[in-house]
Amino acid sequence: MKEIKFNLIETNQEASIPENLIFGKVFASHMFEMDYDDSKGGWFNPQITKVDTLSLSPAAMVFHYGQAIFEGLKAFKQADGKVAIFRPRKNFERLNNSATRLCMPTVDVDFAIEALKELVKLDQNWIPERAGYSLYIRPVMFSTDPVLGVRPSNTYKLYFLLSPVGPYYPEGFKPVPILATDKYIRAAAKGVGSCKCAGNYAASLLAQKEAKEQGFSQVLWLDSIEQKFIEEVGTMNIFIQFKDEVVTPALTGSILPGVTRLSVIQILKDWEYNMNERNISIQEVVDGYDSGNLVELFGTGTAAVISSLSKLKYQNKVMKFSDAEAGELGKKLYSEITGIQYGLIPDRYNWLTYL
Repeated sequence: MKEIKFNLIETNQEASIPENLIFGKVFASHMFEMDYDDSKGGWFNPQITKVDTLSLSPAAMVFHYGQAIFEGLKAFKQADGKVAIFRPRKNFERLNNSATRLCMPTVDVDFAIEALKELVKLDQNWIPERAGYSLYIRPVMFSTDPVLGVRPSNTYKLYFLLSPVGPYYPEGFKPVPILATDKYIRAAAKGVGSCKCAGNYAASLLAQKEAKEQGFSQVLWLDSIEQKFIEEVGTMNIFIQFKDEVVTPALTGSILPGVTRLSVIQILKDWEYNMNERNISIQEVVDGYDSGNLVELFGTGTAAVISSLSKLKYQNKVMKFSDAEAGELGKKLYSEITGIQYGLIPDRYNWLTYL
């Protein structure tokens, strides 16, 4: 295993965390970074250094051909003072899946976890000790070859950035309105929809902008061929609770395999819900709403953990739920997962990695 260098670090530095944290606006003191070069045999020069600007050639291939992938996970200060990272192995395995699809080098998962632990240990005072607060972790990999030519880069950079964050819903666990769109598509099967790559998010921005102009928080995407089957929300996977079944869209190659999604599926099966991964048409959701068979909709993701839906609009149909109260199953899942993350209930799944 490579030795990590500590370059220009500050020990015992004070964390400057504002009272009102805005997600993704404040960053910890240090970052981990490592470079890749085919001619040098792969990954080299792993180091933890002070956060600073990056120097890149204007010809760096990431700007022209889009080889850029990332992940998102969190570290938590637990009730007993320990620091735990939630399911990092799954995130680095997913990073490698994205890398393989985009012709980028994979990382040694065990080494990546150890490097992350060292970084979080150094900046653990950036984890706010307040209810609902955590340290968001953003691993990023991108191509750096200064070449104009369509091919995989020969050089890459990987870094981990840390950001203290507050509760996703500062006013409490509130439902959100979602717009199902058939005007645009996010991704197609056999493409890169199952990867966490930058281009997927760029492709979603116009639909997201238009949804917000109509008063909706996010977009629910439909499949790219028939515009019939639901896939995922902009930053979340989607779950639908019917009276006799809880379902989430099957991973058909155009849906990001969320870590929170995976966790919710396991919990619901353990709770003996009839939990299924299958194709779900938007019409099935509409029919379930009209018949009274539809109980609740919620999204799952790292940032919010669980997001209940207050309403879902599809074409001229508006399906209304509660504007004030999250759904019962969503609240129960939120309490279970955050209880594990903050050490309030036992981690019976061994999902936590401690420093």
